[in-house]
Amino acid sequence: MAMAKMADIAKEKVRLARNYPILVEDTIGVDSGYQRLHWHDVLEINVIKSGTGYYIINGKQYEFQQGDILLINSNDLHCAYETRDLVMQVISFDGNWLISSLRLDPEILSPFREMNIHFTNLLDRDHPRIEKLRGILLDLQREHEAQQRSYTSIVYAHLLQFLAIVNREFRIPCPDAHPHVISERQLEKIRLVLHEMEEKFAYAWTLEELAALVYLSPSRFSDIFKRAVGMPPLLYLIHLRLEHAVMLLERNEMKITDIALECGFRTLTNFNRLFKKHIGVTPMTSRKH
Repeated sequence: MAMAKMADIAKEKVRLARNYPILVEDTIGVDSGYQRLHWHDVLEINVIKSGTGYYIINGKQYEFQQGDILLINSNDLHCAYETRDLVMQVISFDGNWLISSLRLDPEILSPFREMNIHFTNLLDRDHPRIEKLRGILLDLQREHEAQQRSYTSIVYAHLLQFLAIVNREFRIPCPDAHPHVISERQLEKIRLVLHEMEEKFAYAWTLEELAALVYLSPSRFSDIFKRAVGMPPLLYLIHLRLEHAVMLLERNEMKITDIALECGFRTLTNFNRLFKKHIGVTPMTSRKH
C-alpha cells in the first residue's frame, strides 16, 4: 500500500461542522486512547484549567501545570498523560476556517505553521500576556456554550485575537531549531511504521524489518523514530504489547500464559519480567486490581 494512503489510514479524522468547524470542550484526565501516540487533521489549543501532567510531542516532553497553554499542530505526533487532577480545555478547529482572514493577515496561522522555528508547543507561562490569552480562550468557551445570537462570529473573533497576539507577542528566535526539527516527510514515515506496529503488535518485528518499511537503514530509522516518539522502536513495541495485555487482564477471561502469547511475548517468564519492569506490578497483581 502506498505510504500516503497508509498515513491517511492512521490519521485521526475529527468531524467538524462545515459552517462552524470548531469543537470546544473540557476533558477530565486523559482518556486511554490519547495516551497512545496519535495525530489528527485539526489544529488544537489546550488550556490547563487545573492539575498537572505532560505531553510528548514529536519526541519532546513538555511538563504542564495549571494555567499553561499548548498548541498542537495537525501533523504533530503526540500523546498526553495526567499526573494529578487534570482538567483541560480543548479547542479543536479546522485551519481552513480562517482562509478569508489569511488574505488580510497572511501570518495569522504562523504559530502553527512556524512551530519549532519561531514558536514552541508550550507557550511561555511567564510571559506578561499569557493571562490575556487565557481570558480570551475562556471567553471563547463561554460564547460557544451559551450559543446566543451571533455567537459564531464572536467565537471566530476570539480565535483570531488569540492567534494574532501569539503571533505578535510570543514569536521567539530559534537558532538551534533547524538541525533538530523532524521534517514532515520523516514524520510521515514514522506514522506509517506506527500504524503497522499497532496493527500487528504481536508480530516478532525486528529493527531491520521496521526500517525496511520506510526504506531506511536501521540506524537512521532508529534515530528518527526516537526523536519523533521519544523512545526506541522496539521499546515502543513492548509498550504496545503491554498496553494490550493490561486490557486483556482487566477482562479476566484468559489465562495469563495465553495473554502473553496473544500479545507477542514468546515466554511467560519474559512477559512477567517486562510487565513488572514497565507496569510496576506483576500480571497477577494487575488482574486482582
